[in-house]
Amino acid sequence: MQIELAEYLTTSFEGTDREWVRGQIVERGTPDYPHGRTQGELSAKFEDLRKSHQLYACCSTRMRLAADLYRVPDVAVFAGSEPDEDVPSHPPLVVIEIISPDDRFARVLEKLAEYQQWGVRHIWIVDPHRRTLATYDAGALLPASSLALPGYPLEFSSNLFS
Repeated sequence: MQIELAEYLTTSFEGTDREWVRGQIVERGTPDYPHGRTQGELSAKFEDLRKSHQLYACCSTRMRLAADLYRVPDVAVFAGSEPDEDVPSHPPLVVIEIISPDDRFARVLEKLAEYQQWGVRHIWIVDPHRRTLATYDAGALLPASSLALPGYPLEFSSNLFS
């Protein structure tokens, strides 16, 4: 569906929020309980570090990657200071995409590449259904046994799914 940016930014969608990609509304995967639970767990761990390490996590928040590209990562984490924009336009330190059962691999990869082009340094993929973790770098998904953020006392491993 074609829609102008101003209309997108003032529209609330039924169900999950939509993304805006070059004038087109793009639906996101439909989260289920494992997705939501994982999103909550990840956010809580980052929230524990908010005061001591100035990490600011947000869930399902619209981000302006470019003038014609708005994405909604499952979890985004900013370091140093909180964004001062309602729709952040500078890249977070970490973006986490949590795989939903109806996500399409090609669309997820496209999104991950866009995050990397935008300047996100740490791109993590969490699949609560397969109980797997991965990172994205240089156009490739790299399976991981754990996800860690250098310089911070934080590590996620398979115990995330317990």
